[in-house]
Amino acid sequence: MRILALFILTFLFWMLLTLDFSLANLVAGAVAALITSLLFVKYFFGEVVKFIQPLRYFWLLVYLFIFTWECIKANFDVAYRVLHPAMPIKPGIVKVKLGLQSDFARTMLANSITMTPGTIAVDIVGDDLYVHWIYVRSEDPEVYSQKIAGKFEIYIKKIFE
Repeated sequence: MRILALFILTFLFWMLLTLDFSLANLVAGAVAALITSLLFVKYFFGEVVKFIQPLRYFWLLVYLFIFTWECIKANFDVAYRVLHPAMPIKPGIVKVKLGLQSDFARTMLANSITMTPGTIAVDIVGDDLYVHWIYVRSEDPEVYSQKIAGKFEIYIKKIFE
């Protein structure tokens, strides 16, 4: 079942990349997806049932909109700080408590934070994520955890856990 799910995902990814529905491309995509599936099935998720739940795809779309909006806001914030004559930054590393259980969900959260300008996920130790932040707005862990990871963590939990 895992190899079939991986084959379908890689084949769909091939089709999205090429957007060519000719017979030659369909065969090439199927062969590439089969080889990829055979080579990487041992690294694929154990619970394939998660991939056939349509509600997860809805939350993925919602998450993509939220993530895009947060990236746009962060880009303007970083541009303001760079262009301002006084360069108002207050950098620091903060410890964010994670509510996610799976390693994949934690990695997705760390990557989302890193791809948002002004923040970089530094390390995950136990249930804590260390993040370098360009402007530490609060010393209260609840406040900065919500500001950095709160919006992403809610949706990542609905998608991957």
